[in-house]
Amino acid sequence: MGAERLIATGAVVVLVAAVAGCKSGSETTPADVGADAVAGDAATVEWVNDGDTLTLEGGQRVRLVQVDAPELDTDCYGRPALRALIGLTPKGTRVVLVRDPALDDRDQHGRLLRYVFVGEQNVNVELVERGAASPYYFRNDRGRYADELDDAVDGARADRAGYWGACPRAELNPGLGSVTGPA
Repeated sequence: MGAERLIATGAVVVLVAAVAGCKSGSETTPADVGADAVAGDAATVEWVNDGDTLTLEGGQRVRLVQVDAPELDTDCYGRPALRALIGLTPKGTRVVLVRDPALDDRDQHGRLLRYVFVGEQNVNVELVERGAASPYYFRNDRGRYADELDDAVDGARADRAGYWGACPRAELNPGLGSVTGPA
């Protein structure tokens, strides 16, 4: 995706477009835009599987890293969590997938583990802010946006947003992910 190589600096995503004289396949690396930048790839959403998983055009599946949403049919707030992710990333949405080098590249099911950006919005953090997902730190590994996820869940709980208001058995456990009780 050379001409569509994307760079995320903090929460701001900048599209580095092909310019006159650039060869097809050229890439912009984090070193080109500063030490704090993280490279990401552009993709298009084909389908939203559940509250924390997308399928991209071409069939690749992406699990939103460092967050966990309730299961669709067994957990309280499963369907509303799905609707929240659909609202943020409907079919045809162009997204930027950002890998966290401190975390695994793929999960045990072969899904890419990525932060998903739509414009400047970090969808992973937004889901937690809305109370549609919780921070999830697999093996207690904290990634690049862990502090933002912690702040987001604190705000969601205080505001009783999403499942924090709808699910009486909801509890915060970043080692387990979304704990909302039965549907």
